[in-house]
Amino acid sequence: MSAPETPPDPTPDPPRPVTVPADGIPPVVDTPDALARTIDRLTAGTGPVALDTERAHGFRYWPKAYLIQVRRAGSGTHLIDPVAFEAGAPRADLSALRAAIADEEWILHAATQDLPSLAEVGLLPERLFDTELAGRLLGLPRVALGALLERALGVSLAKEHSASDWSTRPLPEAWLAYAALDVELLVELRDWIEAELEAAGKLAWAEQEFAHLVAHAGDEPHRRAEPWRRCSGLHAVRTPRGLAAVRELWTARDTLAQELDRAPGRILGDSSITDAGLAVDAAKSAALGRDTLRRIHGFTWRLAKRYESRWLDALSRADALSAAELPPRRAASGDLPQPRSWARANPEAAARWERIRPAVNALAEQQGLPPENLLSPDALRRLAWAPPADVSEAGVDAALAALDARPWQRGLVVPVVAPLLSDA
Repeated sequence: MSAPETPPDPTPDPPRPVTVPADGIPPVVDTPDALARTIDRLTAGTGPVALDTERAHGFRYWPKAYLIQVRRAGSGTHLIDPVAFEAGAPRADLSALRAAIADEEWILHAATQDLPSLAEVGLLPERLFDTELAGRLLGLPRVALGALLERALGVSLAKEHSASDWSTRPLPEAWLAYAALDVELLVELRDWIEAELEAAGKLAWAEQEFAHLVAHAGDEPHRRAEPWRRCSGLHAVRTPRGLAAVRELWTARDTLAQELDRAPGRILGDSSITDAGLAVDAAKSAALGRDTLRRIHGFTWRLAKRYESRWLDALSRADALSAAELPPRRAASGDLPQPRSWARANPEAAARWERIRPAVNALAEQQGLPPENLLSPDALRRLAWAPPADVSEAGVDAALAALDARPWQRGLVVPVVAPLLSDA
């Protein structure tokens, strides 16, 4: 008699869509009296504080917050408009709000995206919990807020306003509902993730990562030495004069974007700038005329055409440069070359890289982690390029500590990579 067939696993229930905040859409806090009431309510609340920000990435130059969402048990959700509190200054000062919640744990999702804009208005945490980073440490396949809420709580949130222009005023009601929902379930999500971290033996790792985020929350964002070299298609520009044209046009666009507070790509696209560099290559001169410039796609956009004199001035500056002032074909920076070029430039480093990278990737897989969360790619490259003179475990541990690796990372990585760093 054959064994009975095992019934298939039941199909999981579909996530429950949540489109409206449980307590309704809160009013926007945009007056001093309303802010004072919000501070009083948050002070009277209990437990951790959920926060989020909405920016205008792709629309504005400056990455400031145009809405700050705050929620705490016993207090409800508050939607704060920082723009209303600027009072002629470039940034609002919400440090009084921080005083009401500084002693509590702040819960954010993808904190590195929100912390710079929160710091600009005087909101810096003393403790935090990052649900996105925690999801990565758990090795979850999807760590977006919506995916985590579906997995943890069986609910789904609409994300259709995530890429909206949040500098719009007044903010539409549907956008405000979306913003309020982003913090409504963060406390419950945090509790679920903490239990998962503890069960996986990774809670101490997460605590070290969160402490590291807090320690660097007020740091200035890193700016590349030559950001113009990120222009798409730059590899096709062959002459130093063409590169100079790209540099001057990029700088002129960036200056204008700051003045107008517009995303640079909405003024003039990168491809148009590199096409101008190619035109300089062909003409063997950066003194491109108005007619030539207008034949390049992008320079006839409405906003770009309004500032045509700036582009012509930029090209004139590039044309007037001496040979010694022209940019080199390759960037002269302290950044390491890409590992694919190491075999020629530093064969010993290339050999070390081929030994330690697979080992670290295998260790990450064993620990259920993305490799970049086990050890930053930059730290791994620098270790391979220039290992410490002392390649004992103690020496490698000190080297990785200097590269900002956390203790839990070093405890896992050092025993694996130290034996592989010796060239003997």
